[in-house]
Amino acid sequence: MVLKGIKVVEMMGLAPGPFCGTILADFGASVTVVQKLEASSLDVMSHGKKMISVNLKTEKGVDVVRRLCAKSDVLIDTFRPGVMEKLGLGPENLLKDNSRLIYARLSGYGQDGNYRNKAGHDINYVSISGILSALCKRGEPPVPPLNLLADFAGGSLMCAFGIVLALYERVKSGKGQVIDASMTEGAGYLATWIFKSKNLPIWSGEPGTNALDGGLACYRTYKTKDNKFMAVGALEPQFYTNFLAGLQLSEDVYGQFSDLEHCTKKFEEVFLTKTQIEWCQIFDELDACVTPVVDLQSADENDCNKSRHSFYRNSDNELIPEAAPKLSRTPGQSVGREPLPGPGQHTIDILKELGFTNIEINKLITEGCVYAKKKSNL
Repeated sequence: MVLKGIKVVEMMGLAPGPFCGTILADFGASVTVVQKLEASSLDVMSHGKKMISVNLKTEKGVDVVRRLCAKSDVLIDTFRPGVMEKLGLGPENLLKDNSRLIYARLSGYGQDGNYRNKAGHDINYVSISGILSALCKRGEPPVPPLNLLADFAGGSLMCAFGIVLALYERVKSGKGQVIDASMTEGAGYLATWIFKSKNLPIWSGEPGTNALDGGLACYRTYKTKDNKFMAVGALEPQFYTNFLAGLQLSEDVYGQFSDLEHCTKKFEEVFLTKTQIEWCQIFDELDACVTPVVDLQSADENDCNKSRHSFYRNSDNELIPEAAPKLSRTPGQSVGREPLPGPGQHTIDILKELGFTNIEINKLITEGCVYAKKKSNL
C-alpha cells in the first residue's frame, strides 16, 4: 500500500484525530495510539492500530512518547493548543529529536488567534466558518449536519491531506514540518465553491429558497408509501422531463419552474402512492437523477454499493465503509476488519521495539508510568 513503512503516532482524542489516523492506516501506515491510563469508552476507531497506554503525568511516561516520536514519521496531536508544550512534547522538542517528523496539530480553531483556547464541537466550528448559516429553511434555525463537516471533512480529511503533502515535500527537503489543521478553516475551505458562487442565480435567495437547498421541488426528498424516502435531483431539463414521466405527470401542468408549493404538494401526493422499492423499479428505467435514501445500516444492500463492494461487515457484523478513493496499483483496505485493541495491548511490544529492557519495562509498569495488558510476556 502507498503508505507502507510510514510510522504514525496518534495521541488519542475524540473522533477527528482517530479518523485521521484511520485514513493513514487504511492506506498502509503503521499507527500507534498513545492512550491515557484511563480507557476511553468512546474508542471505536483504533481497529488495525497498536495501542500503548502511558501515564503522561509522569516524566518517564512522557519520555516513552518522546522516544516513540523520535523513531516515527508523523505525530497527530489531538489536544488543545499548548497542552503538548506543557508536557514537554511540543514541536520544538520533538523536531529537535527528529528533524524529519511531520507534527500534525488538529484542533477546532487553530493554534493561534482569538479562539485558540476556546472549547468547541462541530456545530461551533461550522457556525464560525459561515457554513451553518446556509443550512436552514426560510427563517428556521440552522440544522447541524451531524458532526461530519468540521470534525471529519474539515478536520480529519484535511489533516490527512496535509500530512501526505508534508511527506511528499520531505522527499525533496529531507525535513519535517508542523501542520496547523483547524477544523473551522477546513470546513470553510470545503465550501470554497459556495463562497465563490454566492452571486450566481442558484444562491441568489435566502437559505432554503435556492436550487440546491430545497428551493426547488425537483431537488429535495419525498416520503414513500412505506415511510421511506426518495431523493430527487432532477435539475437539468432532460432529467426533469424523465422525472415527470416516472410520476406520470404533465410538464405543461407541472413545469420545472412553476409554483413551488403547487409542484411540491403534488409530488408529495404521488410519491406516497408507492413504496420505495416500487419507485426504484420505475426510476431504474429512467435517467432522472432519482435515487432511494438508503438506510445507514443497510447501505451494503444497495445495488450501487454492492456492485462496487463499497462496504463490508466485520466480525461483529458492523457495517464499515471500504477505504476510498480506490487506487489502481496501491489500493487501500479498511483496517476495520481487525479487532479493536484493548488498552495497553501492545505496550510491551512497543517498548521492546524502542530498546527498553525487560527490567526497565517492569519498572515502568510497577511505577505506574505505563499500563500493559499482558505483563506475562516478560
